[in-house]
Amino acid sequence: MTTAVVVGSGPNGLAAALTLAAEGVRVRVIEAADVLGGGARSGALTLPGLVHDECSGMHPLGPGSAFAQRFDLAGAGLNWRWAPTEFSHPLDGGRGAVAVRSVTETAAGLGAGGSGWRAVFGPLTERFGTISQEFLQPVLHVPRHPFHLARLGMYGGLPATLLARRFGSPEARALWIGTAAHSFRPLDTLFSSAIGVALTTAAHAYGWPVAEGGSVGIRDAIVRRATEYGVRFETGHRVTSLDELEGPDLVMLDTSPSAAARIAGDRLPAGVRRAYTRYRHGPGAFKVDYAIEGGVPWTHEGSRSAGTVHLGGGVAEIAAAEKEVAAGRMPERPFVLVGQQYLADPTRSSGDVHPLYAYAHVPAGYTGDASGAITAQIERYAPGFRDRIRATYVRTTTELSRHNENYVAGDIVTGANDPPQLVFRPRVALDPYATGIPGVSLCSAATPPGAGAHGMCGYNAARRALARL
Repeated sequence: MTTAVVVGSGPNGLAAALTLAAEGVRVRVIEAADVLGGGARSGALTLPGLVHDECSGMHPLGPGSAFAQRFDLAGAGLNWRWAPTEFSHPLDGGRGAVAVRSVTETAAGLGAGGSGWRAVFGPLTERFGTISQEFLQPVLHVPRHPFHLARLGMYGGLPATLLARRFGSPEARALWIGTAAHSFRPLDTLFSSAIGVALTTAAHAYGWPVAEGGSVGIRDAIVRRATEYGVRFETGHRVTSLDELEGPDLVMLDTSPSAAARIAGDRLPAGVRRAYTRYRHGPGAFKVDYAIEGGVPWTHEGSRSAGTVHLGGGVAEIAAAEKEVAAGRMPERPFVLVGQQYLADPTRSSGDVHPLYAYAHVPAGYTGDASGAITAQIERYAPGFRDRIRATYVRTTTELSRHNENYVAGDIVTGANDPPQLVFRPRVALDPYATGIPGVSLCSAATPPGAGAHGMCGYNAARRALARL
């Protein structure tokens, strides 16, 4: 029987294990931490009875992925839940904008920006089922739907600040730029629209759901399915060398490229080693979880029902902050993402006290304290917020990387998203998962399609590994 070892148990490692096991491979998963799950973990970080997501919170590409559908994760206990509205962007003075599932309804609330919103996202949403099948694969492949993919690329290749001009109102432009900022890169550069276009279209096609009971529900569903196929799990064991794995037929590394280079040692071809050790990580995240009594008193009414709220002002202000972060400087007013997962999933709250998730974009490895800046940005759009805080839990970039070693220097998207690395990650190769060592693959979010589509990197890598046998 073919045997495999998966090193690392984030969603991609678990997906690789399940995919291999479903094809009759005997699989063992080895995890350095004491618990499985990587970024898909949840817990009572602030007060007893509250459920906070430890890293990944919202999952725009989760329900529709080929991996989730093939293994019926819903049937394994994964329940998706949606807030009344998908995401919002408040502005000063109580203004703002909201994205709902319907492109038409969203556009209707954007005033003069509505026609541009419909023109960009209407056709993409209609075709998102086929488009997502294309971009959730390695970039270098023969597309089955080239014209649909080309439409996505036409917008995705633009600087986000340039595409913002298509939306003829400040509210519509802000709604767009907040989503584009998920790219963690300067927004006036080529391809800085790519991630924002995909995420916005996903919001209209599938919504931005959360997992009931916390993102740990994703982990639990995959583990449940994998256990049905006989996958074995071992925690608290740090793998430092391929030599300790007792010669399995396949090895899947759910690690950063640099960690893969350390584990592979001298067996890694010189060219691959150079690529892995030179792999560039992006800016970091600084995360604060709050216990909030009564919810957030947003001045912008629409933000009170949004699962995700983007903060940072309009296009110029957010673009300036992201440029500062990329240059290694901490902005006074950073871009902040706020997750109100409890609006979709009330089981996470305790009475009228709710878990609130927030992180700011900060320079890689930032050693300062950004918690005050995050609180100030929320207070800016929700006066009285500070008075409702009952407890906080802070994770710096260092603590994020210690909690999950794939988040190098706090990089939660596991890789710089500039054009070359967005296309060729982790290196230029026809098979981006292959390490050059027979039977050994990289399957982490540093491989296509990257962070955000839980499980798809591992799913793709495992299928390629099986094809190479």
